[in-house]
Amino acid sequence: MTNTQPGASGQTEKFKRVPQHIGVIPDGNRRWALDHELAKHEGYAHGISPGMRLVDLCAQYGVKEVTFYAFTVDNTKRAAPQIQAYTDACIEAVKAAAERGYNVMAVGNENSKFFPPELKDYANKRVCFGDGKLNLNFLVNYSWKWDLLHIDGSGASAGNIENAIASREVSRIDLLLRWGGRQRLSGFLPVQSVYADFFVIDEYWPDYKDEHFFDALRWYQDCDVTLGG
Repeated sequence: MTNTQPGASGQTEKFKRVPQHIGVIPDGNRRWALDHELAKHEGYAHGISPGMRLVDLCAQYGVKEVTFYAFTVDNTKRAAPQIQAYTDACIEAVKAAAERGYNVMAVGNENSKFFPPELKDYANKRVCFGDGKLNLNFLVNYSWKWDLLHIDGSGASAGNIENAIASREVSRIDLLLRWGGRQRLSGFLPVQSVYADFFVIDEYWPDYKDEHFFDALRWYQDCDVTLGG
C-alpha cells in the first residue's frame, strides 16, 4: 500500500513503506539557545511546537506510535534552571498531545522527585484521548538501568525479556531519528531499539523542518529490514 500525503513543498509524497513506530531524540536545544544568544535553559521551550508538528505529520502518514526522549536520570545532574525548563516543556508537550487526541504515556521512574507530579496520571500507563489515532510516549526521568532492572526477580526467560522490562508497553522501534548531529543512542530504549534503523539530522531540534521527516522516510524506503533473519 502506498501512503500519499502533501509534502512540505506542497508536492505529493509517496511512500510504500512507513515505519509503525518512530523514536525521536530531539537533541541540540542548549546549543541552539547559545547560537541565538540565549541562556541554555531557554532552548527547551522552543522544542514543543516542532514536536507537535512532527507527531501530527506522523499521524497523517500512518505511523502508529512515536516515542520522544524527553529527559533522562542523567539529565537531572544539570543546573536547576535547565531541569525546570525541560520539566516544564514535558508537561506542556503532554498537554498539547492530549488536546490533539493522542494516546499518551510517560515512561520513567515515577518514584523519583524529578518525575513531574503533573504527569503522574500518565506514569507507565497509557491514557487514551479522542479517537486514539496514535500512541505517543514520552521518556520522562528515564534510565536504561531503571528499565532493565525490572527484569530481576521477574522470572522472565531469555526469550521473554521484552515483556519483563519497565517499558514493556512500548513497542519495538522501526526508525530512530536524532537531531543535533550526534550519532549515539544515549541509552534510548535499548531493548526496543535493538533492530531500529538510525537516521541522524545535523540541525538542532528547535530548527526542525518537515523536510527532515521526509528525508528520513525517503532513506527508510531502501533499508533492509530483516530483524536479524
